[in-house]
Amino acid sequence: MIPVIIGVVALVAIFFAVRVIKAGPRGEPGVVSFRKHIDALSPEARREVMDRVRPPQSDKPDGK
Repeated sequence: MIPVIIGVVALVAIFFAVRVIKAGPRGEPGVVSFRKHIDALSPEARREVMDRVRPPQSDKPDGK
């Protein structure tokens, strides 16, 4: 009885392993994911996020 249970568990594990391998990577590169999230935001929310992401710019004309 125990060998049958072990065999069934092994078959189920192999089945799920094959499904995961065939599905491939589901994650997207960080830039693509970030761009999709930004595009889904409203213009007001998008402006806030883009202001946080941009490097701070100096108000001085010489850049110091």
